[in-house]
Amino acid sequence: MSKDNYHVHKLSTAGLLVTLGIIFGDIGTSPLYVLRAIVGDKPIEIDAIKGGLSCIFWTLTLQTTLKYVILTLRADNKGEGGIFSLYALVRRAKIKWLLFPAIIGGSALLADGIITPPISVASAIEGLRDIKPDISTVPIVIAILCALFFIQQFGTKFIGKFFGPMMLVWFCMLATIGVSQIATNLNVISAINPYYAYKLLFGHPGGFLVLGAVFLCTTGAEALYSDLGHCGRENIRISWIFVKTSLILNYFGQGAWLIAHQGEFLGKQNPFYAAMPDWFVPVGIIIATMATIVASQALISGSFTLINEAMRLNFWPKVKVKYPSDLKGQLYIPSVNWLLLAGCIGVTIYFQESSNMEAAYGLAIVLTMLMTTTLLTYYMIIKRYNKIFIVSVFVMYLLIESSFLVANLHKFTHGGWITLMIASLLISVMLVWFYSRKIRNRYVEFVKLADYLPVLQDLSRDLTVPKYSTHLVYLTSADNRDEIESKVIYSIMQKQPKRADIYWFVHVDVVDEPYRMEYKVSEFIHDDVIRIDFRLGFRVAPRINLMFRKVVEDMVKNKEVDITSRYKSLNKNNIIGDFRFIVIEKFLSYENELPLIERIILDIYFFLKHYSLSEEKAFGLDTSSVTVETVPLIISPTKELNLKRVV
Repeated sequence: MSKDNYHVHKLSTAGLLVTLGIIFGDIGTSPLYVLRAIVGDKPIEIDAIKGGLSCIFWTLTLQTTLKYVILTLRADNKGEGGIFSLYALVRRAKIKWLLFPAIIGGSALLADGIITPPISVASAIEGLRDIKPDISTVPIVIAILCALFFIQQFGTKFIGKFFGPMMLVWFCMLATIGVSQIATNLNVISAINPYYAYKLLFGHPGGFLVLGAVFLCTTGAEALYSDLGHCGRENIRISWIFVKTSLILNYFGQGAWLIAHQGEFLGKQNPFYAAMPDWFVPVGIIIATMATIVASQALISGSFTLINEAMRLNFWPKVKVKYPSDLKGQLYIPSVNWLLLAGCIGVTIYFQESSNMEAAYGLAIVLTMLMTTTLLTYYMIIKRYNKIFIVSVFVMYLLIESSFLVANLHKFTHGGWITLMIASLLISVMLVWFYSRKIRNRYVEFVKLADYLPVLQDLSRDLTVPKYSTHLVYLTSADNRDEIESKVIYSIMQKQPKRADIYWFVHVDVVDEPYRMEYKVSEFIHDDVIRIDFRLGFRVAPRINLMFRKVVEDMVKNKEVDITSRYKSLNKNNIIGDFRFIVIEKFLSYENELPLIERIILDIYFFLKHYSLSEEKAFGLDTSSVTVETVPLIISPTKELNLKRVV
């Protein structure tokens, strides 16, 4: 398979089934709570129900179908999607401020994600109250969430096989229940007319605020784009026809049931379960619970991917990443997993009821959608779309999403502040991590490698200096192959003279394509000084130990280098020489006089770095062959001391 279509999935029946299980879990479980949120604690009114249904239909059409399924899915980065993939595409335009929409959008998506599993699972489990009204659902919800997060460390390869069939059953159930209720009141179909939406929003007291509840029907659209790489554009688009049809039928079916009970109060009753025949409710609860587990699993996996991308784009501290199965793209980040679980349990205990979670859900995700609109607009500009089309799309979605944002603002005092607080914290971490590197790199001193090649060659052959290692490998941040950090030269020649037979300099460049894996070898002195440049995609794990070994094997095979030990006794028996990696860790020197803001940024950076993964572990180096050296980071030297000598 060529590099360009490496991660593109062809349209197939199996692909469509997998897509149902991976892509549509979040948006597919929305019928559990959307119409209940629209009705709220007010008596059921026909105009409010029809207006709500009309808003749902046109939101799914304009927001989900047109913006995400048709437009945004075109902005794929070698088959990968998501806000960070989109940012990787548009940052080639060298517009620095586009960094902010990417960070705000990614942080808001992660923050609102802590409500998605609790609200989905709680909405499903609360159906048990139709069977046993006094049952306490909170312990059950927490138990399910704990089990779900616990199994992440083992991978989801086995249970993943059931996701597609499970969601197929779910959507078929949605459609069937919807059709059975619509048949009792065919007039409900007239709610497709956008006039009902207009009448509710602008002619009904407080009607505009209903958009805050309506928005819940499309919150999974952003996750749909993020999971593009797992299934492919065509599989998503075709399966969306079936999914949207099932969702609309169920929403309108619930609407028909609600209209039949106009004037009544819902109380703790959920129209989703109320629309089912009594004998089917227990089965419906089981299917709904399984569907919400699938939806939660997709969100958890998406969070892992998002953090992994953030690390590679230098937005997030390095944390441990594991690969629990051989499924492509599946990874497990322990710190994110347990923090998400803690957040989900906290949300469940704080809100108790899914109806209370509805009041807080969606506020942060609106920000993500606005940020995606901004980045998508620049993508269309880069791709030279028609200017009138670009302006029309931008203005339309700025208006739609701004309306959703205004309608959702009232959720701030009802718990929306929680997700905004978490999003603000994540934004702060990402900005600090990004700008601290900018500050540090501004003052890193690079020297011409060519100036030191004769010294390195002499040192390599100087028998009066004890040999430090046969092969000495330094990780360098120098983008220019002809340069090297002065600290590296200092480490080799002055800190402790390090004689080696071959000096290797390894540089890792993270590129905007998700899965690129390339390397280039530059030989400065044959069998003495060699540099290797890795070009890795932002979704590729930097397993430098394995990659370096593979490069050396290829070079040996091509007879470009001799890695046999140069000790006579070992060389005689063809024993391979030892390899030692040197990692240089920087600490902030007390000799700095920095502006207050930069000092704060670097203080926070070094605090976060203390709790993040060490450089050697982040690069997948074998700790038994790694030496870590610490050097002071002198960014802004103090002024010359006015020190006088006295007799």
